[in-house]
Order: sequence, then C-alpha cells, then structure tokens
Amino acid sequence: MNPRPAVRPGGRSARVQESVHRAVRELQAEQAALTVPLVAARAGVTPSTVYRRWGDLQELLSDVAVERLRPDSPPADHGSLRADLEHWAAAFLEEMSSPAGRSYVRDALAGDPDGPNAGQCSAYAREQVEAVLARATDRGEHVPETETVMDHVVAPMMYRVLFRPGPLDAGYARDLVATVFSRLMPLP
Repeated sequence: MNPRPAVRPGGRSARVQESVHRAVRELQAEQAALTVPLVAARAGVTPSTVYRRWGDLQELLSDVAVERLRPDSPPADHGSLRADLEHWAAAFLEEMSSPAGRSYVRDALAGDPDGPNAGQCSAYAREQVEAVLARATDRGEHVPETETVMDHVVAPMMYRVLFRPGPLDAGYARDLVATVFSRLMPLP
C-alpha cells in the first residue's frame, strides 16, 4: 500500500506541492539542515500537511529529487541514431555524475527504493531513449530494442554513478553506445 494518498492534480494540492518543493530547493541552496517543521514554515503550511502528503522528510526529498531529474526537453536531433545516442548518453552521464545529479539520484532512491519515485527516474530515461529510437525509425534507420539501450548504456552509467564515484567522461558514454552498435544490434 502506498503511504501517500492519491493527489488531485491542480488546485490547492498543486499549490501546496509547489510551495513545499520550492521551500526544499531554497533551503538546500542555503545548505540548511532540513527538517519537516523548517520546510513547512518556509512553505507556509503546517508540518502535518507535509507528513500527511509525504510521510517523512526522506520521502519529500525523494519527491523533490525526482522532479529535478525530469528532463527539460526532448533529446536533440544530431541527424543519425548513433550521433543522437552518443550525445544523449554523454549529456545524461554528465548530469547524473555531477555532484547535484548524484545527490538527486540518491535522494530519489532513498525515499522508497521500490516505490514510484525510483520507477519514475527510470521512466524519464526510458522516454528519452524511446524518443531517440522513434526519430531514427522515422528516418528509416535500423534501431536496437529499447531494453538493449537501457541495459547496455543507461544501466552501466547508473551503476558507476551510484557505486563507483569518480570522474566519468563522455568517452565512457560513447564507448557504451559503440558496444550497442558493434555487438548487440542485430543486422537488418
């Protein structure tokens, strides 16, 4: 059972969510030690509102992190599947491996690792990959399965981001894409 009740889109619920999310972002920027009462006071709501909606501070931070991980735009079109995947993977890796990106990913997973926030993070990446593959299909290119890209490009990058902190560069992302093309994509 989900600890959070279903939320109606729009109206007061949307205003509360936006004000609480904004309060968290502001307090994080100020490097404040976050507490539910501090967030609630900044947002202009009662702590019980935060607890009722998010359950606890970690779930709230997870919700904010997921929202921050949402892509702002579709992947750029660079003219070919390989170029599109290389550019997208490099940008994705740069964002996820940045200190802020690592923090957002950890917060998103810490709220409820098996819950909807972890799934939403995966869905964002999947939607971006599907957009790249659909565009290549429209151009008449042979494309791999979405799961092939998720398993052999996205998954290794996320493993490195989460479990092997250290410098990661665009070359690593391009090498993963090259693997998909050289060994995993069936011939047309």
